[in-house]
Amino acid sequence: MTADRDLDSNQVSNPTHQWIRDLTPEFSITGEAPPPPPRTFFGRDELIEKMVDLAENLIPIALVGAGGIGKTSIALAVLHHDRIKQRFVNNRRFIRCDRFPASSTHLLRHLSSIIGAGVENPEDLAPLRTFLSSREMMIVLDNAESILDPQGADARKIYTVVEELSRFDNIWLCITSRISTIPPDCKRFDVPTLSVDAARDTFYRIYDSNDRSDFVNPILKQLDFHPLSITLLATVGHQNKWDVGRLTREWEQRRTSVLQTQHSNSLGATIELSLASPMFQGLGPDARALLEIVAFFPQGVDEKNLKWLFPTISNRTDTFDKFCILSLAHRSNGFFTMLAPLRDYLSPKDPMASPLLCATKERYFARLSVDIFPDKPAFEESQWITSDDVNVEHLLDVFTTFDANSEDVWDACRNFMLHLFWHKGRLTILKPKIEGLPDDHRFKPDCLFALAKLFDSVGNWVERKRLLVCTLDLWRERGSDYDVARVLITLSGTNRVISLHEEGIQQAREALGIYERLGKTGQQADCLMTLASLLDSDNQLDAAEEAAFRAIALLPEEGQQFRVCQSHRALGDIYRSKGEIEKAIHHFEVSIEIATSFNWNDRLFWAHYRLAGLFRDEGRFDDAQAHLERAKSHAVDDPYNLGCAMEAQAQLWYKQHKLGEARTEVLRAADVYDGLGAAKDAEDCRELLRAIEEELNTVSGQSGFNCELLRVLTLRSKFREASDDIDGCVKFFKFIFLQIARTLSFHLSFPCIC
Repeated sequence: MTADRDLDSNQVSNPTHQWIRDLTPEFSITGEAPPPPPRTFFGRDELIEKMVDLAENLIPIALVGAGGIGKTSIALAVLHHDRIKQRFVNNRRFIRCDRFPASSTHLLRHLSSIIGAGVENPEDLAPLRTFLSSREMMIVLDNAESILDPQGADARKIYTVVEELSRFDNIWLCITSRISTIPPDCKRFDVPTLSVDAARDTFYRIYDSNDRSDFVNPILKQLDFHPLSITLLATVGHQNKWDVGRLTREWEQRRTSVLQTQHSNSLGATIELSLASPMFQGLGPDARALLEIVAFFPQGVDEKNLKWLFPTISNRTDTFDKFCILSLAHRSNGFFTMLAPLRDYLSPKDPMASPLLCATKERYFARLSVDIFPDKPAFEESQWITSDDVNVEHLLDVFTTFDANSEDVWDACRNFMLHLFWHKGRLTILKPKIEGLPDDHRFKPDCLFALAKLFDSVGNWVERKRLLVCTLDLWRERGSDYDVARVLITLSGTNRVISLHEEGIQQAREALGIYERLGKTGQQADCLMTLASLLDSDNQLDAAEEAAFRAIALLPEEGQQFRVCQSHRALGDIYRSKGEIEKAIHHFEVSIEIATSFNWNDRLFWAHYRLAGLFRDEGRFDDAQAHLERAKSHAVDDPYNLGCAMEAQAQLWYKQHKLGEARTEVLRAADVYDGLGAAKDAEDCRELLRAIEEELNTVSGQSGFNCELLRVLTLRSKFREASDDIDGCVKFFKFIFLQIARTLSFHLSFPCIC
């Protein structure tokens, strides 16, 4: 029995319904009273208000989410909300759908009993329609996944009953379900985890302690602020009378296995309930193994990689979709992932014993094995690492522990770091394991060398040099001239950055001699480019220019564009040092042209960065700002380059006497460098900051206004020398006075300036 939902909820669309309502007093409904509201309940106020608002128009709703996410607690809180009690009075009913077998017969019998209809064993909804239509009521179908599973034996009949209940114009239906196969008329709410504050309030309300410890916060975060997991953790701690220290130790040692109370309430039981559902069981023998792979990887599984990762599983796409329907997984930023407590419970405890995980590992290792260099065909495809790096790092971290003697694992470890170097620009948690390898391990020098290169991307040149020196010693002991030269040239470049020019020049020349002996032309060009940069930094400009042209002469027109790009950038630096500005600009622009054609973000950043510095020193501030903006656009995913761009912006503003802006920006840059461990760059920022503050404090005893006024007078004097344009003067002084107003926090307007 349905009616148009556009009618006011207090109107009666059928006179018969009104007659029945008049004859049926409120107290005549003798169905079960609902359970009480939850006592420990935080952080759901906004969601509850939305649901209560929907009750005004009797719009059916469904709370969908993983087990233990808090669906039942929310439904009970709404059921006992003052506005809901005022509207539905005693006509609020709560049906636990997991307490009876999943059949339409049992559902109808429980529905009849709980609403007080008095109809024995109804075969369908027909005998109950008159009673259901007799008054407004709220019905909660809790844990409805147990009856709404499409693979259930009586699924179609059950769905028909629930779907009709959702269409009654006088019933407010509220469904809680792990499964998302709900009637289409229901407004669906995907229940989120708790906020940080709500998670803390929940924990301490149960743990019963007024002393809030910071040690608990990381555990709550590792639990993804999952309500049931937090409740279980707090309950276990309270029941066992553990202090925070003991609780922390138990969590670190046992993880989610600690989440079981003395009364056998456990996270595992909640998860296994979902795994026992007909829909999950119908996915076949590979379903649990696939779910374990999702659980193993911190990011989950990239939706685009399903075919590549699981080629032997034909129903893989449907299986992952079903994981989401069952709330065992969810989509996030293109990945299938799951809540942390589920991950911890389902992840393979012995990775070597999981055939599917081992097969997945081999696929990742094969993908990492390509030779990547900007000129190589595989370079662009290898950018996949930018979105999957956390997963690969975790895979390697696990298998360097469980399969530490495998050379394939350490080879993949080296290849992973090279992928990071070219495409991600960050450090890795694998550093202690690499340094802990015995010196005679086959892959130790290779891994150390790749690790050292990563410190380039964060500007930690001292640590980079230390690792390179260790690597050089290992290769010298092994007598590998090629590898010795490879490390020498990288070490010489590092010494250039930390201003050890003489040492760097000596190393570059030694590497060049080795490559000349070995006949490695491309590597000779690398040595000459590095040597040119060192000579430039050491003010040996003619020798630097000669070395750069020798590098270009060694390179063919095709196939070595990356090295050609580097050579032109080096020449740009040299001509800038020589004061031949037009030549410098030309070579920087050639470098940009080459890098643009191959979309080399890092090379584009540095070329634009250098041009910005050149134009800044030449007083061409607009050109400098334009190139700095382009540089920033190529530094979005590289924290170190972003820090460099901030520092350059501060230098540009300082040059333009925008001291307040310069001070703010240089502080931002220093924070970035400090976070990356780039000590030298951070100190450079502090040196610039001292210069800015010294200039800000030049006029001792003056107010902020007087300082700004002095600046204006200086600028006005320069402006008069530069222009006689009246309109330009007006615009100039508008700008100046607005700057003063901003400094003094005044809001001024200038309708005209005479």
